[in-house]
Amino acid sequence: MFEELKPHIADLRKRLTISFLTIIVLFFVCFAYWEPIMAWMIEPLKAVLPSTSSIIFTKVQEPLFTALKVSFFTAFVFSLPIIFWQFWLFVAPGLYENEKKLILPFVLFATVMFVMGAAFCYYVVIPFGFKFLVNFGGQLFTALPGIGEYISFFTKLLIGFGIAFELPVITFFLAKLGLVSDKTLTGFFRYAIVIIFIVSALLTPPDVLTQLLMAGPLLLLYGFSILIAKWVNPESKEEDDEEDEEDEDEDEDRKKADEEFDNDEDMDDFHKIDKTQ
Repeated sequence: MFEELKPHIADLRKRLTISFLTIIVLFFVCFAYWEPIMAWMIEPLKAVLPSTSSIIFTKVQEPLFTALKVSFFTAFVFSLPIIFWQFWLFVAPGLYENEKKLILPFVLFATVMFVMGAAFCYYVVIPFGFKFLVNFGGQLFTALPGIGEYISFFTKLLIGFGIAFELPVITFFLAKLGLVSDKTLTGFFRYAIVIIFIVSALLTPPDVLTQLLMAGPLLLLYGFSILIAKWVNPESKEEDDEEDEEDEDEDEDRKKADEEFDNDEDMDDFHKIDKTQ
């Protein structure tokens, strides 16, 4: 069994190595421009900070480590097309010939969806969320946010939204594998609503507005995922008919069992009466 997995492990190592080297190369490029990149990242925070507040650092090494973190995050985002491309090449041997031709649409669609999620977070969610967080208790406290903690929080939000917007892409693969269908997703919708709001509460600042700003698009993406599953792996009418027939057979079996049980009870009552006489 291990011998059969060796080629797959070797291929996985190759894909991971290419992705890692791409991130490393782009990391050095991004590190040369870390100042304008960080200025773009802190712009939403500066827009909501009062005039008496400023962004600070409290540790000697914090600016350097923050610059490294900013460069690595930017390199990861710019490496996404290569990462998605390597992922597709890894799973391609298990696909049909016509499905292997979808590599360019997949790479483009997956990258665009991640960027859309990150952009939605940056331009819509973060301004509302940070305004709430900074103004909360503003009459009693002075906001002096640390640059390291802010960048960590900022990148967490952008990555969370980017991954969340990959829901249609994930659905496409699960439908291709036959693990989900449009009927499966439709039946799971009520549970998906709860999960989406829980994820939104975990990834966004603790106010209702920003949670709704994340949950709303995710619900729309879930509906879009149902359409994708219907296109890739639709629930056939024959399967529906078979399930309906099975349900009808089960109902008939239950009715027969209930009738037999009632008849047995009637016979027991009859024998009891006969014995008493």
